[in-house]
Amino acid sequence: MKRVLSVNGRQRVIEILDPPPACRFELDGTQARMSSIESPEPGVYSILLDGRSYDAFVEESPSGLVVWIEGQRFEVAVHDPRRWSRNSARHGGEGVQTITSPMPGKVVRVLVSPGDAVEAGQGVIVVEAMKMQNEMKANRAGTVLSLPAKEGATVTAGDVLATIG
Repeated sequence: MKRVLSVNGRQRVIEILDPPPACRFELDGTQARMSSIESPEPGVYSILLDGRSYDAFVEESPSGLVVWIEGQRFEVAVHDPRRWSRNSARHGGEGVQTITSPMPGKVVRVLVSPGDAVEAGQGVIVVEAMKMQNEMKANRAGTVLSLPAKEGATVTAGDVLATIG
């Protein structure tokens, strides 16, 4: 199960390989890691990761989740790249827009570069899947912050292609 996370405005991709309590996951495509996760009560999680124990306190907010770990506050938004929603499809909005691949395929054209200004509806990247080319477009005006996808690269559903701020 792949999810795109925004943690304090920074985009991360997590893939859950084995669900809790014995959780195995990859973060941003790195080597798989193991953790143990228990929830003794709603909104409270006990996490064992890399030999260290953490208590995470999670509460919902209008913009997603607020997570407290060791006195630090993290604002977290979770996005399922396979799920379409009226909010993700509308033009406009605020914050960082993450353009993800909706399907497995191959990047055939990159239409912008990091630092380029883009307008709402402007093409950013073209992915070919099953002999069909799909142009991924910016939902709102902004500046291309990152462009991890390269021409000729193979992508899977949920891979981050570009971020616009």
